[in-house]
Amino acid sequence: MPRFIEGQDRHQVTLLPESLDDFIAEGNAVRVVDAFAEELDLQSMGFEGAAPAATGRPSYDPAVLLKIYIYGYLNRVQSSRRLERECQRNVEVMWLTGRLAPDFKTIADFRRDNGKGIRAVCRRFVELCRDLKLFSQAAVAIDGSKFKAVNSRDRNFTPTKIEARKKRFRCNTAVGASSVALVGPINESPGCRTDRHRTRSTLDGSRAAPSSWRAWSRCLR
Repeated sequence: MPRFIEGQDRHQVTLLPESLDDFIAEGNAVRVVDAFAEELDLQSMGFEGAAPAATGRPSYDPAVLLKIYIYGYLNRVQSSRRLERECQRNVEVMWLTGRLAPDFKTIADFRRDNGKGIRAVCRRFVELCRDLKLFSQAAVAIDGSKFKAVNSRDRNFTPTKIEARKKRFRCNTAVGASSVALVGPINESPGCRTDRHRTRSTLDGSRAAPSSWRAWSRCLR
């Protein structure tokens, strides 16, 4: 048989079973989570179920669910289904919850129904870190970029575009008034053919680039 480090037999029965606390080191972060959650007054923070009812089926202690929630965010496990699996296989979570394994629906409902209380816990944690002088006075700079929103050009307005639109509108108004003055009203009388001929002649004469049309061409540039 090769010389390797051998593990214990899975079926070996021990007279004095090992304590679960022996698997958690003294400097493990779950001990901080446990101590912090136990010192909170969850009822005053607005957690539902902090005061258990005298009748009915017992519910999970909000402190236990809060420990699971904090542990999940510290270890980047945010899914309620994954947290359920961690409660069944993770020794740290077993120690944290006392071997309790709530289902994913219970964890998700706790997160949904106690948003106000969770925000209060976050504020209390920041206050605790400030009291323990864990925040330094260092300045932090964050580099970033600004990008124009992805939308239609016709619906994207800047001060420059607004001024250009105003100028174009003024030019349109001036050109329209000049055209009406040049053409004049079209008379729909029985002698309409003569009026139309006079109108066409007026238009042909106005095509010699009057000042109003030249102004309009400058606006379009």
